[in-house]
Amino acid sequence: MNHKVLVVDDNSTSRLKMSMAAKKLGHETSLAEDGLVALEVLRQGTFDLVLLDIEMPNLDGYGVLTAMKNDPLLRDIPVIVISAVDEMDNIVRAIELGAQDFLPKNFERVLFTARVGACLENKRLLDQRADHMVQIETERKRADDLLHATLPAAAIKELKSTNQVQPRRYENVVVLMADVVGFTRFCDTNPPEDAVSRLESLVSGFEEITRSHGLEKIKTIGDAYMATAGLLERNADPVISAVRSALEMVDAAPKLASGWQVRVGLHCGPVVAGVIGKQQHLFDLWGDTVNTAARLTGLADQSSVCASQVIWQNAAFDGQSMGTFEVKGKGALEVFKITGTLP
Repeated sequence: MNHKVLVVDDNSTSRLKMSMAAKKLGHETSLAEDGLVALEVLRQGTFDLVLLDIEMPNLDGYGVLTAMKNDPLLRDIPVIVISAVDEMDNIVRAIELGAQDFLPKNFERVLFTARVGACLENKRLLDQRADHMVQIETERKRADDLLHATLPAAAIKELKSTNQVQPRRYENVVVLMADVVGFTRFCDTNPPEDAVSRLESLVSGFEEITRSHGLEKIKTIGDAYMATAGLLERNADPVISAVRSALEMVDAAPKLASGWQVRVGLHCGPVVAGVIGKQQHLFDLWGDTVNTAARLTGLADQSSVCASQVIWQNAAFDGQSMGTFEVKGKGALEVFKITGTLP
């Protein structure tokens, strides 16, 4: 394999000798007559090995090794120092400064081949390891991104620390459910790309709105969007936060999705929450509170927010009662339309 080798020596004969030896091994060489030039050349190109004389004018080999060690872009380039065999103190000092190996000035070709080859192989293994670490970090980030796309932050933290998310019952959780008015009819009469594009824009906008009010997005199912207030993250006033989110979502929907309208249902109560699935994790909610929020969504008019009496009694809102409705699984339920929050 062809490698780039920098030969640094103030003696032109020695430079030529090392350069020729490296070229016979199939490597490309560059030359530098002192340490200052060597550092300039190193910073302008990419090298796999440096053959470095120790004793040079302007900046000696020790200075080059020190500068390379302090430069993140140069510190991993292997260096073989060139020194007389009787100058062991120089060799030891150079290795302490980061040199990988040494060659005597009057080296034999077999020794040169062996030591250059060993240094280049070691660099290849280090580069390979660095590439693997980059790949691992890329995969780790991708896995984290996927987790954050499907699970709330608090659930991810528990999953990473315990390898599971314990199912729990949570009290006084506000569940917000929203869906698109006439979504099925739109899908039947328009290109699928248009429907998906608008839905993506809508959901992205809803995520920003709910996050800005301290809500946690739980999931989307088709055109339905679910978020909670007061579940895993602390929220000083989950009812007000959820109502403000709902009103903002209703107002923003036509702008986000080219005229689409949504309806939103709100209810507050206990829920059971946890993660299900082995191959694909899904954080979900169960219980009467979730079912009631879904039923209220179905009762809402287009571009409106429909809430239970529990929500209505928790804070002061603009709006009015829509009357009592028979709700599956609940019986008679008084329903309220919220049009704004009082200052």
